[in-house]
Amino acid sequence: MARIIAVANQKGGVGKTTTAVNLAAALAATPKRVLLVDLDAQGNATMGSGVDKHELAASSCDVLLEEQHADTAIVKTPEGFDLLPGNTDLTAAEIELMDEEGREQRLKRALEPLRGRYDFIIIDCPPALSLLTLNALTAADGVLVPMQCEYYALEGLSALVRTIDALKGRLNPRLEIEGVLRTMFDVRNNLANAVSAELVEHFGDKVFRTIVPRNVRLAEAPSHGQSIVGYDRASRGAVAYLGLAGEVLRRQREREQAEKEKQGEGRTMKDTAGSAA
Repeated sequence: MARIIAVANQKGGVGKTTTAVNLAAALAATPKRVLLVDLDAQGNATMGSGVDKHELAASSCDVLLEEQHADTAIVKTPEGFDLLPGNTDLTAAEIELMDEEGREQRLKRALEPLRGRYDFIIIDCPPALSLLTLNALTAADGVLVPMQCEYYALEGLSALVRTIDALKGRLNPRLEIEGVLRTMFDVRNNLANAVSAELVEHFGDKVFRTIVPRNVRLAEAPSHGQSIVGYDRASRGAVAYLGLAGEVLRRQREREQAEKEKQGEGRTMKDTAGSAA
């Protein structure tokens, strides 16, 4: 059963799409079965995956409007992961859905039949708390938050945490913070180091140990329609995202192990109660 991870941050320019594409590629290289969902009207995750957003037979817009099933809109990427592509049509979809009943549940309903087919479903969200982002957070099990270590980023993170708490109570009780990822990090920047330390102090082990550095090759890869893993696997950016994939896999194994132990304890208690009766 796939774990659905929404890559979200209300603040733009923090490496959100870069993280979604490169995490999908890195997980696919492990190899895991991965679906990347482009829910941003800019369609950058689609282009960065080597798929032309201007020549789509179907897109995530059609899926949200329930004009297509998700599996008919999915395309294969050159790097081995599947893609539910997106483009500017998503802006129209958001407007059309505004007055629809259960509009926040559309993506969840669309992805549910696909969960048995993948190990991970990664959703690239738009840089705003829009209806599209709400759809992603309602469908997701966890939220991965990429952020630059600067003062205003902390405020944006606090707002996102409040949003997640509100959604847990209203739309998605299982939603949790998957982790906070420090991106575009410059170790020579004193403010970045101070904010990084504050993040670790406040969020503890929710902060990924992986730190994504500023890296020219990482910035070049999307213009070639490739992830950094496909473009330059030896680069610092690729090493960072492969490390992030390793952390995501380790956390998933720990989660599954904890669930097995919990189920085992439940069976033991049931057997003990039956014996006593």
